[in-house]
Amino acid sequence: MHRLGAGWKLLALAAVSVVVTWTQQPVVAVCALGAAVAVLMVARVPLRATARTLAPVVVVVLGLGAYQWWARGWQDALVVSAGLLAVIGLATCLTATTRSDQLLEAMTRTAGPLRHVGLRPQTFALAVSLVLRTIPALIDLGWDVRDAARARGLDRSPRALLVPFVLRAVARAHTTADALAARGVLDDDDADSGDDSSGPRSDGGDDGVRAV
Repeated sequence: MHRLGAGWKLLALAAVSVVVTWTQQPVVAVCALGAAVAVLMVARVPLRATARTLAPVVVVVLGLGAYQWWARGWQDALVVSAGLLAVIGLATCLTATTRSDQLLEAMTRTAGPLRHVGLRPQTFALAVSLVLRTIPALIDLGWDVRDAARARGLDRSPRALLVPFVLRAVARAHTTADALAARGVLDDDDADSGDDSSGPRSDGGDDGVRAV
């Protein structure tokens, strides 16, 4: 699973998502969930750490399934809950068994046709990669905030949980944006090639390399 190419993993994830969404059959959704659990076990993803990370997401999915049961019946609830958990499990396996550079390269190749509509494939791939990496980080952040509030005896206070989480999430977003801007990721290609006057200058070749 770790040696499998990132493109094949993305294709499998997309195929499962389309099949579960298109068929809307409880049997298909349950089979997809079973396959996701099997893939996680075959890939030897740490189940305890994964379960702890995905616990808030599972709670939300189960709540959504309960609402679907009440509104539309148990079959729709099973399709929604099992289908979402299957896709989330496969996406977790994808990010746990694939290096970031391989994932980014595969998504860049996949998004190649987006050039014709004015969207850079590199920007699209980076955005998707950041989302896949940020969601588990935000979940861990939520657990840290909860533990800090519990240590102060405020674990039942919504304000003590929500305010620190929002502030730290926004701070993380600003830090990520600053890191991307510092590396020139957010700049246009034309800006990079048009004017060199703002870049670092050096008289010697070795000094210029060290400056960069």
